[in-house]
Order: sequence, then C-alpha cells, then structure tokens
Amino acid sequence: MIAAVRFALVSLSWMLLFALQAAGQAAPAAKTTLLNCGRVLDVISGRLVTEQHIIVSGNRIVALGPVTNTPAPPGAEVVDLRDATCLPGLFDVHTHLADRPGTGAYYDWDWPLKTSAARMAFGSIQNARATLLAGFTSVRDLGTYRAFVDVALRDAIEEGIIIGPRMQVAGAYVTMTGGAGALTGYAPDLVLPLELRIGQADGPDQVRQRVREIIRQGASVIKVLATGAILTIGSKPGAQEFTMGEMRAAVEEAAKAGLKVAAHAHSAAGAKDAVRAGVASIEHGTLLDDEALLLMKERGTVLALDLLAAWMFWPGGAPESKPAGYPQEFIEKEKISYASQAKVARRAREVGVKIAFATDAGVIPHGKNARLFASYVESGMSAIEAIRAATVNAAELLGWSDKLGTLETGKLADIIAVRGNPLEDTRALERVQFVMKDGVVYKHELR
Repeated sequence: MIAAVRFALVSLSWMLLFALQAAGQAAPAAKTTLLNCGRVLDVISGRLVTEQHIIVSGNRIVALGPVTNTPAPPGAEVVDLRDATCLPGLFDVHTHLADRPGTGAYYDWDWPLKTSAARMAFGSIQNARATLLAGFTSVRDLGTYRAFVDVALRDAIEEGIIIGPRMQVAGAYVTMTGGAGALTGYAPDLVLPLELRIGQADGPDQVRQRVREIIRQGASVIKVLATGAILTIGSKPGAQEFTMGEMRAAVEEAAKAGLKVAAHAHSAAGAKDAVRAGVASIEHGTLLDDEALLLMKERGTVLALDLLAAWMFWPGGAPESKPAGYPQEFIEKEKISYASQAKVARRAREVGVKIAFATDAGVIPHGKNARLFASYVESGMSAIEAIRAATVNAAELLGWSDKLGTLETGKLADIIAVRGNPLEDTRALERVQFVMKDGVVYKHELR
C-alpha cells in the first residue's frame, strides 16, 4: 500500500514537472522596449538629467541610466523620445470618472436620477480614456451616486476590456442621511432605490454596516463626508455632518480590510475631528485654520488639494458664464470657498502639510487634470513641489510607493513624456505627448 502511494506521488510529481515545462515553453517572452529620452526628471532630487535610456521588460522598468552606459538589449523596440522630457506617470487622487456623462458635459444636479447605471458606465469609458491619455496613469476615484459603477469601471480596465488609469475606488459615498454625499433637492415623499443611497448612515453602528457592505462589493478606499458640500443642493460647506465617533467607526472598519479613509471636509471643525478619527486624507480643506493644519502635520494626514474654481474651466472663465444646469447657489458657495482655499494652500505649504494632487475631475472636464499644476505654482509652490504632489506624494497616499511614483528599476513602467521642461513651465504637462502604462504605449505623438 505504501509503495503504491509512493508510486502515485512520484507519478504526480513528474506530471506536474512536465506541465510546468510545457507552460514555460508556451509562455511568450516579455516584450522589451527601450525609451531613448532626451531628458529624465528625477522627481525625488528635482534634477533633470540628459540623454538617458529607460529599458522596459514586460510591465517593469529593468534598467535606466546614461545612453553610453545602458545599451539597447538585442531585439528591443526603440522609442525615440530625444526631443522630450520623460517622467513618471501622474496621479490624481480625487476624481469622479463615473459621475459625469462625458468630457464636455458639466453639471446637471439631478442627472443621477435621470439615467441608468448602464448609461453611467458607458459614459465613464470616455472619461477614463481621456484621463489616461492626459498622462494620469493612476487615480483614486472618490465616489459615485450610483453605487459600484466605479468598481465595474476599474475591473473593466484591469481586465483589458477598455483603457484607462489604474484605479482605487470608493464604491459609494458614506454620508449622513441627506448629507453632502446624498442626492438632495427632490420631493420628500420620493424613496430612492438602494444603489442611490447605499452609503447613507446615521450613528457609528450604521456606519460600520455600510462600510462593511461597500468593502464586500469591491471598494478599495472609503470616502466619508465630514462636512457639508459646495455642489449639493441645500448643503452648507462650513457645517460639520459626521461626528468623530462615526468617522472613527469608518476608519476602524476600513483598517480591518487594509483600506484607508478619505474625508471630504471643508470646515476646520469637521476636518479636525476627521484627522483625530484617523483618516488618511482631507479632501478640499477650503476653510481649514492653523489648528487643523498643525494637527494634520502632526498626524501625517495628507491634504488632497483641488484648488480649482470649477467655473473657470468653462466658456468665459467667470461665474457669469456658468454652463447650463449650474445653480447660482453653487456659484456663491464656490466663490467664498475658492478665495479661502487659496490662503489655505499657502499656509499648508508653510506648515509642512503633505499635499497630494487632486482635481475633483468630473467637477472640471475629464482629461484637463493637468491645469491644476499652474494653480499650484500660482499658490506659491515650486514646479517640482507641484510635480511631487502628483507623483511621490500621491503614490505614498495610495500605498503604491513600492511600485509607482518614481522612475526606478523594478517599478511598474508608467512613463509619460512632454516636450519642453516642466520645471520651467508646468503647462508643458497639459500637453502630454507620450503615455506608457504597465509597459504598454497608449499614446505617442513624438514619432
């Protein structure tokens, strides 16, 4: 009996060996690409080095260095970027790829009530594409009114069905009933379907239950609404909504799954309670005071700074030229918050709060994310500080520093290229000519 068992085990071992050998023989060799870069930006040191080769095998950077010391491997495909500056793929840590119908549309407050989840999903395809082709190879997508459309979008990108950035997704807004992340402005006797209110919760126990469900459905980050909002009917940005206990419940449940929590917070009081509750980032932070900023610095909480007046992105660039569907209430709240946020941005930099690049895209047109660099520089940042916000700082916030955010051997091959020197003019980043994500070239206008 023992001999028979031994014979069976030996036979199984040989069968497995032959299967592995066959699989190895069938697997195609990883494609090798050599990028011949005129300049490479080291985002850590802020130095621009010239005449560099970056060698990519499969989806990883396997070598980089001076042209003279880094020869092309046999059979490598050579991409000529000698007239360009190469740098890591960019991050936007606050987007809404699924919550707007397209790159050219703006705000229709009851649009989620007038469309299906399928329509939202199809509309998000062009948003994802526009974002990737603008050089943003990674995003943190922070909420959708129809729950889990963003999860489906992320999965479709990962499965290669459509193209877009790699995504961390929130699945749904976690907000108090009628709060900043809720659909408001409709008749009180209407009952919304569950997918439009799945994140609404009141009290720590309900918050725990909602967070657990959102995680089960595939979320990779949790978004809580600590205060009122600008772009929610009847909401007051300066008013705190969730209590510290409710936010701590969200943080504790997220931590069990290894996830972080982002807190939408305009007011100082709401932000301070969110920071004390343990959130990873404060989104917007338009009304923060020194106490809030110092607390963020002490706790290592990141400021996801959007620093954009949304109406500036539309025809005329002024509130008087607001697009159709944009309520006057929003304009008034936005003017106040934008003026305050510009001051907060300067003070946050002085205090030493870490800032991550965040546009709230969807509130601005998708694919125009890079316009925020100019706003950062106008607020007092240097060009390299602004670029770090969209690379190393953002990668750290998302927990992806081990694989993204810098151009280094062993990291994922997310590489973009622009003509000109972004250290001299960050607007060069608004005209990305080359995009590689995971070793695949999606855009090349420098041929």
